[in-house]
Amino acid sequence: MGGTKLEAGIVSAQGELLDTLRTPTQLDLGPEGVTRQLLDLGLTLLQRTSAKISGVGVGCGGPLDRELGIIQDPPNLPGWTDFPLKNHLEAGLSDAGWTLPIALDNDANAAALAELRFGAGRGFQHLIYLTISTGIGGGVILDGQLYAGKNGNAGELGHLQVEVHGERCNCGGRGCLEQYASGSSIARRARAVALATPNSLLNTLAPDPLRITAHTVLQALEGGDAATLAFWDETLEYLAAGVASTVHAFDPQRVVIGGGVSNFGEWLFPPLRARVQARTMPALWQGLEICRAELADHVGIFGAAAVALSQNWPSSSSQSFIQPSTPESALQETVP
Repeated sequence: MGGTKLEAGIVSAQGELLDTLRTPTQLDLGPEGVTRQLLDLGLTLLQRTSAKISGVGVGCGGPLDRELGIIQDPPNLPGWTDFPLKNHLEAGLSDAGWTLPIALDNDANAAALAELRFGAGRGFQHLIYLTISTGIGGGVILDGQLYAGKNGNAGELGHLQVEVHGERCNCGGRGCLEQYASGSSIARRARAVALATPNSLLNTLAPDPLRITAHTVLQALEGGDAATLAFWDETLEYLAAGVASTVHAFDPQRVVIGGGVSNFGEWLFPPLRARVQARTMPALWQGLEICRAELADHVGIFGAAAVALSQNWPSSSSQSFIQPSTPESALQETVP
């Protein structure tokens, strides 16, 4: 469940995406209306599947109370303060005749679990997941388990503070990594570059500076624009400071980066690796890998599935969850 789009899916325990639906988030409907949107997607999938469902996982913006299923006060979802999302989902499913266990987690934590189980984190026990898109989120895997902290909200890596007297962030802090290296901040800061540098390629690509996006920045980099190259170099330094800080804190085997900014590819990963190495103690750099996430556009769905599959629900066992008419070779446990 995101501020831009909602997606629901049915995923097998083996990581096969069996079905999915998505729709734009209508934030103007408020928490209850958006929850109804999400329910409608899920119920449509349930009505057309032949699978028996073991449980429901939900990934959404935090902070939140994972145990009670309450969204507390997400910066990117104004008006959702202390909203009991789990209760609303349970009631909606029950009204439609479904009684299913539901587990809720921060969307970045969910994505970390998904990459651990199905993607670039397979085979690793110590993993940092960083999603760089509209904002920056993170998830921390230690000893093969999600590290949640004292109240379930650990891993807010976008709010590592990389500039002591920096810009005010939506979280209330100053100088947060999210204010300097997220997709939205990259676009915002590039607009300032375009205004200050009339001959920049940014102005050719987007004559209206308000239409500059992170993708516009990528195009300007590929075009060799000097002003954009200098701006991007500064952005990489901020990002490297944040990544190096997480490396020093957790000593991971792998840092996995997802989100829209990961599409910068060679403009991102090789120079970021070099900068992180320069900022990291040699003992912690040794054996560390920084790589791109594998689950791409469906990481939200796989994340929700991973949240459900991480629960110790009685039905999450080796028993069949497929209707008897399905051939035995096709038996798969599934979660929406």
